[in-house]
Amino acid sequence: MTVAAQRQLVDWIHIPNGTYITWVKITERPKAVATLLSNWTDFFRGEMITFRCDIQGDQHGHWNYSWYINGTVVSNSWQKYRISYAEESHSGEYSCRGTRSSDPQTSEISASVRITVSEKPKPVLKGPPQTWLTEEDSVTLSCEVGGSTTGWRFHWYKTALYRSGLTYITHENRGYYVELLSDSIRGAGGSYTLSPAALRHTGVYVCRAERGEPAYHTEFSQPQPLWVTGRSPRSSLDVHPDTDQHFDRESLSLSCVGSVNLTGWRLRWFSKEEYTMCPTGWAEAGSTCKKIWTSSSDSGVYWCQSESGEQSNPVNITVHNGHVILESPAHPVTEGDPLTLHCRYRYQASNISADFYKDGTLLQTSNKGNMTIPAVSKSHEGLYKCKNPEKGESPESWITVKGSGPHYGSSLLVTLGVAVGLVVMIVLIIIFILLFRFKNLKDLGTQTTLPGQQHTHTNHSPNQDQSQPAGSDGAQSVYMPLQRGTTDVYDSIQPIYMPLQQRSTDIYETLRTSH
Repeated sequence: MTVAAQRQLVDWIHIPNGTYITWVKITERPKAVATLLSNWTDFFRGEMITFRCDIQGDQHGHWNYSWYINGTVVSNSWQKYRISYAEESHSGEYSCRGTRSSDPQTSEISASVRITVSEKPKPVLKGPPQTWLTEEDSVTLSCEVGGSTTGWRFHWYKTALYRSGLTYITHENRGYYVELLSDSIRGAGGSYTLSPAALRHTGVYVCRAERGEPAYHTEFSQPQPLWVTGRSPRSSLDVHPDTDQHFDRESLSLSCVGSVNLTGWRLRWFSKEEYTMCPTGWAEAGSTCKKIWTSSSDSGVYWCQSESGEQSNPVNITVHNGHVILESPAHPVTEGDPLTLHCRYRYQASNISADFYKDGTLLQTSNKGNMTIPAVSKSHEGLYKCKNPEKGESPESWITVKGSGPHYGSSLLVTLGVAVGLVVMIVLIIIFILLFRFKNLKDLGTQTTLPGQQHTHTNHSPNQDQSQPAGSDGAQSVYMPLQRGTTDVYDSIQPIYMPLQQRSTDIYETLRTSH
């Protein structure tokens, strides 16, 4: 018998001699079980939380329920306990107990269920470190909540020009209108793939997650820009000074340049809500935008775009309000070329000592503030920054290395190369066969009897000129050896040839002497 056993008076029986016999039935106290109606115990502010209390072994009894948080009773009523809008204060251990409505019988208190409630989450969107792509490239974005995708469904959005019905979001004092992507991948995994990438995929992407019924939505993730350009853009963006990091309160000039007529080509950039011309406060002159007094709000991705939508390669401009910047090329570096990075201090004209980092790893320390790579390769691509222990550190810049030859993904060039190679190989084979046949004819030339001549065998006298072939009777040979410097194969005969016939083994089928 357990200590939880209780007595229950069942009946009294009277015996004639005045003695009473008491029958006592001993039963165990019912057990209560508190269940969380979710597959997770970590909740977020604003989420709905529901518990249920069940009495084991008594499915048909009528019970009243008491709910406890951290051992203190908070409710006496229903089998389900619901928190409609969770707050951080709802974190704790939850348990329940049942009381039978027909008699004073109570159950044991259930084991507790612990939950935590934290701030509404913002998913983390992970993309490639290089945010600009070329047509036909492939890229995958991933979305996570708290480092996991378990239990969440994901929605993907892309920025768009304003129109009715779009969602407005903000990030770091910038606003965006976004629309839900109809072809986005939803469900476990939280990924969205562009393959192949096209010009229409250029834009800024965000993700959001949901779970539960009714659905609980997270905040929107941080924006992830992606810029897709053509393989051989006809225009490019000229940056002066030629670096992607600049100090604020200094001048900056951006121009569209190219070898084609630039009519209709204008500078474009991504601002707070839409694609615009020159940013506010910039001077505009044709395809050039210039600002004398820059600010950190001028940071962004800039490119040139034609009226038909053709784009140049983008440049990611960072205007920094700190004391140190990394001066690196604004455009991709060609494979095999040298690359020099310079660490610049705002208030000192001369160089400062600096540590140079790539992808967070220290590469080298320079007393002059310069780092040079004699010949860059694809392995040198990455995020670079410089740091001075006293002055501070620069923002990070992505260094892109492009191939020195044609784009490897160009199917047209590959096809053309294969075709040219096959043609060259066939020509070489034909030349080899012709040379081989010619050599055979040369070797047999002294034994060739022309039509109308009789081939005779004559015994040579000891005084006979051995330079003339037998059977010539001292006459000039029909075949003359090839002389040095001559341009004719045969000096004394003019070959008249017929085209090669199918399965013919002779190059010349008929030879006739010319008189």
